[in-house]
Amino acid sequence: MNRVIVIGAGGAGLVAALSAHENGAKVTVITKEYPTRSQTSMAQGGINAVLSDEGGDSVEAHIQNTLKSANGLADEKAVNFMCKEAPNVLKWLDGIGVPFSRTKESQIAQRKLGGAAAPRACYAQDYTGLKILHTLYDRCLEAGIEILNERYLLEFITSQDNNDKSYVCGVSVLNKRSGEVEVYEASSVIAATGGYSRVYHNYSTNSVSTTGDGVALAYRAGARLSDMEFIQFHPTALKNSSILISESARGAGGYLLNSKGERFVNELLPRDEVARAIDDEIAKGYDVFLDIRHLGTEFIENELPQEAKLAKLYENIDPSVELIPIKPAAHYTMGGIEVDEESSSSISGLFAVGECANHRVHGANRLGGNSLLELVVFGKQAGKSAARYADSFDKKVDLSEQKKSFEDKIAKIKEFSSEINFYEKQRELGELFYKNFGIKREKTAMGTLLNEVKEMKTALSKMGVSDKTKEYNTNLIEFLEFKNVLELSELILISAISREESRGAHFRVDFPSLDNEKFQAHTIIDRDGALSYED
Repeated sequence: MNRVIVIGAGGAGLVAALSAHENGAKVTVITKEYPTRSQTSMAQGGINAVLSDEGGDSVEAHIQNTLKSANGLADEKAVNFMCKEAPNVLKWLDGIGVPFSRTKESQIAQRKLGGAAAPRACYAQDYTGLKILHTLYDRCLEAGIEILNERYLLEFITSQDNNDKSYVCGVSVLNKRSGEVEVYEASSVIAATGGYSRVYHNYSTNSVSTTGDGVALAYRAGARLSDMEFIQFHPTALKNSSILISESARGAGGYLLNSKGERFVNELLPRDEVARAIDDEIAKGYDVFLDIRHLGTEFIENELPQEAKLAKLYENIDPSVELIPIKPAAHYTMGGIEVDEESSSSISGLFAVGECANHRVHGANRLGGNSLLELVVFGKQAGKSAARYADSFDKKVDLSEQKKSFEDKIAKIKEFSSEINFYEKQRELGELFYKNFGIKREKTAMGTLLNEVKEMKTALSKMGVSDKTKEYNTNLIEFLEFKNVLELSELILISAISREESRGAHFRVDFPSLDNEKFQAHTIIDRDGALSYED
């Protein structure tokens, strides 16, 4: 039986693993940390699906809300497919045991999120992603799917067929515990490695491990990337820590106030609009707060328990009686590995799903509640596609030389001098991104930042690791992550500088208007670094 390897054990990876397994493949999941620590656990607000036409909602309204939020860059066929599959997705999740919150009539509870025409986000208190993730993990264990934890991806291994077309034939990883390089053969590989918003370092709502490794390594292997400039800022992150406060708080009726106590924006507009409005208030010298006091202690404890805990833990604020200080922070990356309608990348046998992939359903700005939906809809598709490809895979591969090659690369990195502290450069890069490439952007600042990134890349050989040991060498892993962040940073900035317009999450103060004639198209970066636009 040919093997499908899934890289990443968040929601997208586990759905894909279950799907590939159900379609007859032998599946191995390889993950950087542990499944229950994945970024999916931070998707708090809900998962969109139209379950009835009560309240005036419809699948067509879901489609139109998604397209409007995407600002002209979503693929209508893909959006139609995702939104029409949503009711089936909820039925499946409910069937495998996800403990959704319920109405008095025992129906799955739904709330309204920003940009939605009606209450559409199905939720489990404010732990929706976490409860979906744990249920998926349970189902994978029940199915006997092999999961290898604490393996850091080093490369998608490729070869070429008789027509000089690249195909994936395995992966190399670094076993964190032992420090050994491990090589795994595969008939197909699914990348489910998450996004890249940690280019903003401490100014991101994402976990520290969300460093875009899969996207960077797919690019090095020859995969096309698309729409890398579109990075969504969530309007409500805690001011001092960038910890996410879910949109569910605003969906429940929370207000946004400036330090004069004034509401200044419709809280349920799409995220890009709300984030810019908050940024404008901060630029005026105001502090900005989320106010949920009027919702009442009982409601907060029952429906928003995680938000209350986070506010108390990270800001020492009791949100039932105090205002929550907030700021926008980098949250979600719409761009990534370019995939087709079968979730296949431009490299044969390499599939991608979740935030690392671009299925063209989010366009320039993702609609709240669609990320969990996307990872289930396309996770099922990617698993099925990868299993089908693996079943017909008949190429003979020999990876005996790969292990030694990567051991040599690791040894060379350990010989780098450490005259420059890369941790300091990492913090500096995050601050520069937030300041010069945040919610608002302009050419001069982006050009300066691009030069800084190039200088850091040039100086990497002077930023070596101080820890030369093998076992649990987190210093080495973090260096490799920083290397990937730098590679993606350059591609992000090149894409953003080229797009001389404002669209969704990409707002140019020097080009503040839409330019559909030139830029109603997807930014494509080929393996040789060439940039182009495609419909």
